[in-house]
Amino acid sequence: MPKNTKVTQREHSNEPVTESVADLLSLEHPMDYKSSQMSMGLSPGSTAPGKSLLPDQDLEDGRPAWNNKLEYILAQVGFSVGLGNVWRFPYLCQKNGGGAYLVPYFILLLLIGIPLFFLELAVGQRIRRGSIGVWNYVYPQLGGIGVSSLMVCGFVGLYYNVIIGWSIFYFFQSFQYPLPWAECPIRKNGTQAIVEPECDKSSATTYFWYRQTLNITSSIDDTGGLNWKMTLSLLVAWILVCLAVIKGIQSSGKVMYFSSLFPYLVLFCFLVRGLLLKGAVDGIAHMFTPKLEKMLEPQVWREAATQVFFALGLGFGGVIAFSSYNKRDNNCHFDAALVSIINFVTSILATLVVFAVLGFKANVMNEKCVVDNAEKILGFLNTGVLSRELIPPHINFSHLSAQDYTEMYGVIKTVKEDSFAQLGLDACILEDELNKAVQGTGLAFIAFTEAMTHFPASPFWSVMFFFMLINLGLGSMIGTMTGITTPILDAFKVRKEILCVVCCIIAFLLGLLFVQRSGNYFVTMFDDYSAGLPLTVVVILENISVAWIYGTKRFMQDLEDMLGFRPYSFYFYMWKYVSPAILVVLIAATVIEMAVSPAGYNAWVEDEGSERFHSYSPWALAMAYALIVVAMLPLPMVFIARHFNLISDGSNKLSVSYRKGMMKDISNLEEQDEQRFILGKNPGETPSPMPAQRAYLGPGGTQEMTNTNYGTSTKTGYQNIGSPESEL
Repeated sequence: MPKNTKVTQREHSNEPVTESVADLLSLEHPMDYKSSQMSMGLSPGSTAPGKSLLPDQDLEDGRPAWNNKLEYILAQVGFSVGLGNVWRFPYLCQKNGGGAYLVPYFILLLLIGIPLFFLELAVGQRIRRGSIGVWNYVYPQLGGIGVSSLMVCGFVGLYYNVIIGWSIFYFFQSFQYPLPWAECPIRKNGTQAIVEPECDKSSATTYFWYRQTLNITSSIDDTGGLNWKMTLSLLVAWILVCLAVIKGIQSSGKVMYFSSLFPYLVLFCFLVRGLLLKGAVDGIAHMFTPKLEKMLEPQVWREAATQVFFALGLGFGGVIAFSSYNKRDNNCHFDAALVSIINFVTSILATLVVFAVLGFKANVMNEKCVVDNAEKILGFLNTGVLSRELIPPHINFSHLSAQDYTEMYGVIKTVKEDSFAQLGLDACILEDELNKAVQGTGLAFIAFTEAMTHFPASPFWSVMFFFMLINLGLGSMIGTMTGITTPILDAFKVRKEILCVVCCIIAFLLGLLFVQRSGNYFVTMFDDYSAGLPLTVVVILENISVAWIYGTKRFMQDLEDMLGFRPYSFYFYMWKYVSPAILVVLIAATVIEMAVSPAGYNAWVEDEGSERFHSYSPWALAMAYALIVVAMLPLPMVFIARHFNLISDGSNKLSVSYRKGMMKDISNLEEQDEQRFILGKNPGETPSPMPAQRAYLGPGGTQEMTNTNYGTSTKTGYQNIGSPESEL
């Protein structure tokens, strides 16, 4: 034992011992040894008269707690189920083999999703700290994990709330009939009225999105100044987020009752309405028709792993922050499985809704194609370009079906093979419309809005849809903000209301970058670069710090102590071997894709009424890579600083409830064991203060904890606290 610890100081002095081991370990003020439970002759497991052996820790440590289990589950569901479930998962499903994509997704959900989600829930609940405090404690040299997690939360929160702002704008625009994006605007040119050329070249919904909403510039280099409509929408979005989290979980928990449940009501309403639409079955059948050959492509597995990773919110710190407000005996294993399954089922439900509606839209567009091309054929018949003998006798142009048009198209193409291309006729194949994959803003603000214009009572459905998007986004933003504020509140004694307001004001000011006329390009940049690689690195380091540095067996012992049962051995092998291996492959695949794929964005070209891919200019490319570097920079900085003892390791800053749990364990020792611990001259003589089969969640192996509460940095021999059984 180091010579400058309190224990050895007492040993070499003539003063009587007046402190218990509990005082030394908990770093609390000295308490009278004579009045301690261990000196009162109480046998192990007995309690003082009128007192419980283990007081209500969650009430005594002053840390907020969830009012009930339902609030907590809804918070985790609201955080994990977000906009990606609605507009990212259906796109990946369509792109990567339809129903066949569900197989790799579900396999990877079992291999990395649920195990890593369980890991984050467990460490947050066990240590009762935010992301910074948890990883400072588990392994101080990797304390940068929490800081990187917080920074990624900040980056994502900045642009994610912009999407909520867009949804708010569309929400208020939906209270009119017809919907403002239903038809192209008419421009008066003298005595003539013509359709807006930009809209005529694209579509009404596309024009409304790019011109009326974003008023977008043609490149990222042309900022174009602030878009005041979007600036006001962003302000409203940040006010909503601030009000939701200003009281911490006391306010956000109440909000979650609505923001987490309302989207399911809307999805079910859309599903019922969508299934009653013509063509809905075509869309769903197209969606789930498996293309089994796709399962052999590595790209499919990589995208499935990435989607599993982000769907559960791993690495953001929100999962850890929410679970840190739980009681220590909460069954987080059940929570991990429940939330993961709800997330998966929600993705399937959203996919059914999206493709039922897109199937309807495809039928509408296909019928429009048939009508337009039938008019062309009639024109060719009237001008003599085509002979009427080419038209099958049973075809009636006044009631022309898609099948009739396909037959007529085939005859004309066969007979007029040489000059067919000059006719400009389209095949009007439904499958081609269904294969037009859209995702993200293209799905929500263009494809889905266009489909809703054909709904009866379209304003009602539009209001419901965008109100659902607002609630989905709000649930995720509450988790993101909690991931930011909880570590700060753990480290600094500030009022949560003041911290929340300050964070929201700063975020709004920084978010003005995204409400310029070129702001959509910056949203794309942040989405592509700020979270992907940094979060994957954060999660693999979380996995390694628990499974390899702290020790998987010790962690399993902690879980058994906390939950009252030992988790399945499946988790041992996942944490120890499988999950780290998959994450390494995912990081390698991400880096390779970034190196191979050109760095750029889809810019809107006004004259053409379409998008065109542009490469990032040098300054924009530097900014994109700077996002990755800045997010990951705390990892090496904290490691180096703590390796050379430049900063305190912070590992002894435990939550009060955790220290009291340790004190309870120690108080059950016999008096002679405590005296041996205090007077033992060698660390090896010190008996473990933990009961048999009980491990101490702290730095593993030989890692020492630094005591920063005494003028100088004094190290204590806490590395011996872990029970020998835990390392078997």
